[in-house]
Amino acid sequence: MTTLENKTLVIIGASSGIAARIAADATEQGAQVISTGRPEVDLADEASIRALAERVGELDYLITLAADHANGPVTELDRTAVHRAFDAKVIGPILLAKHFAPRFRPDGAMLLFSGVAAWRPAPGRSVMASTNAAAATLAEALAVELAPLRVNALSPGIIDSGAWDGPAKDAFFESVAARNPARRIGTPADISAAALLALTNPFLTGTTLHVDGGGRLA
Repeated sequence: MTTLENKTLVIIGASSGIAARIAADATEQGAQVISTGRPEVDLADEASIRALAERVGELDYLITLAADHANGPVTELDRTAVHRAFDAKVIGPILLAKHFAPRFRPDGAMLLFSGVAAWRPAPGRSVMASTNAAAATLAEALAVELAPLRVNALSPGIIDSGAWDGPAKDAFFESVAARNPARRIGTPADISAAALLALTNPFLTGTTLHVDGGGRLA
């Protein structure tokens, strides 16, 4: 295993609770973390991605957690919203690979974020299922094309990250935990631990880590 000591880690999509936990854990382990959100980089804008790569220079690790959901019945989907969803999860990561791949130091790694919806599609979640599945496949393709740069994907399940906060949260979490083989809801710490493993394990590439409590099987 390598360590994060003195490594440069770029996190795309830094507004989420999961991203914040990854940044905190990586910093505690000695990494220099560069966190960026939409104000700094727009994954629908290649010029924005190119500019970020030029500002960062050399790096060791990159994680993209960006998402832009287009949920709802397929008969009512807005084409622009669908495009934004694919920009965040698929097209944007392709362009990140394009502009950052030459800048990785030896033993570098990229981590894309997929999601359990790819393995458990539900009505109103067709775009989410498609983009998450594409992200997992993209990680495999990039791992082959960009080798020896390692590329993996991480597929979270239902995580208590703040995204589910609301009046129905407790009942929803109880329902999910009751059918999950792990019998609980995930935490940002669970995802952070898996993300940092994916970055630092030198023999892990082209793989999707399912950190979902077994939710895709339930």
